Amino acid sequence: MTNVLPIDLDPAVIEQLGHELDEIYDATIASLGERDERYIRRLIRTQRTLALGSRVAMLAGAAVRRRGLLRRKVGATGRRAGTALLGLGTAGLGLAKILENMEIGHNVMHGQWDWMNDPEINSTIWEWDTVCSADHWKHGHNIVHHTWTNVLGKDRDIGYEILRTTSEKPWNPVYLAQPIYNTLLALMFEWGVGLHELDFDKLASGTKEQKAEQLELFQGFLRKAARQAAKDYVLWPSLAGPGFVDVVIADTVANLIRNIWSYTIIFCGHFPDGVHLFDRSVIEDETRAGWYLRQLLGSANITGGPRFHVLAGNLSHQIEHHLFPDMPSNRYQQVAPRIEALCVRYGLPYNAGPLRRQFGTTIRKIWRYALPGGTDTVSEAPALRVA
Repeated sequence: MTNVLPIDLDPAVIEQLGHELDEIYDATIASLGERDERYIRRLIRTQRTLALGSRVAMLAGAAVRRRGLLRRKVGATGRRAGTALLGLGTAGLGLAKILENMEIGHNVMHGQWDWMNDPEINSTIWEWDTVCSADHWKHGHNIVHHTWTNVLGKDRDIGYEILRTTSEKPWNPVYLAQPIYNTLLALMFEWGVGLHELDFDKLASGTKEQKAEQLELFQGFLRKAARQAAKDYVLWPSLAGPGFVDVVIADTVANLIRNIWSYTIIFCGHFPDGVHLFDRSVIEDETRAGWYLRQLLGSANITGGPRFHVLAGNLSHQIEHHLFPDMPSNRYQQVAPRIEALCVRYGLPYNAGPLRRQFGTTIRKIWRYALPGGTDTVSEAPALRVA
């Protein structure tokens, strides 16, 4: 059952844990300075340079494929050179989109860099390179998800409203197709995220006010999606002239690269073995320390090296991100060992594992709950110790 916390700690001990986590947060925020500013400014410059260079390579590759080298007749050499440039540009643009969405856009919109008082790198004005509107994301993700993390009936990120990922959700024959539409969600992840803020039940059968609210949200999504699609699939490809189709295909592949990677990292932080769900009763009279404990038990990390963490937007440190969502992401690697040490000292699980383990148990769960029944389990997760 999920109506009680899966760990038995005295309330006073929980409050002490919360106090120690507050101290880690306060000390880290107080130490922010020039080195952190250099990190985010350098990363943004690198990402923008990579994105522009990749698009230029794509345009050049399309031109060479269609017109040949130096406008000579297109031959096998020209086609190979053009294809290589297109491939290089596609891979580079996919990487640039990953950096912008994961380590830059997501984290800027959390307010992680608002302390710099920079007029551009600010959560109030940042608009990211995806079909999801920044305003919609900041409400559905920053407010709803981070406030009610893994609380059944409150957090719409549990299964993203379309997947059955717990035995608490009644089974329906529609879930037999879950492996299929989970794959489609991975391929079209930015579109799933863009539509996630919408409540289609309210749009179809809600009150007049609810329908009006949902219609406004849907129109906002359409406006942002149209601008994004025009940029990726009309404006940039138009610059390629006869190579229009080549650039459209390259842009599509770049978006697929970003979508699959984002899906993988985000799902591995929320759905592997050992990640707990909670009944609404848990949040009754919940203190700040109790909220901390819920974040610890409801998140999972992915182990890896520094470059991997940057590409993951440091959401490979999902535990630290859920604890401190407005802490600059470059500091998560620094505080992670202290969080893990706290968990050891308090007898709490610290769910961390390699990508293959976290992704494997996530996919296993999605396939298992496509079928009737199922038992929520923490089999392979760190053992829960009772204080």
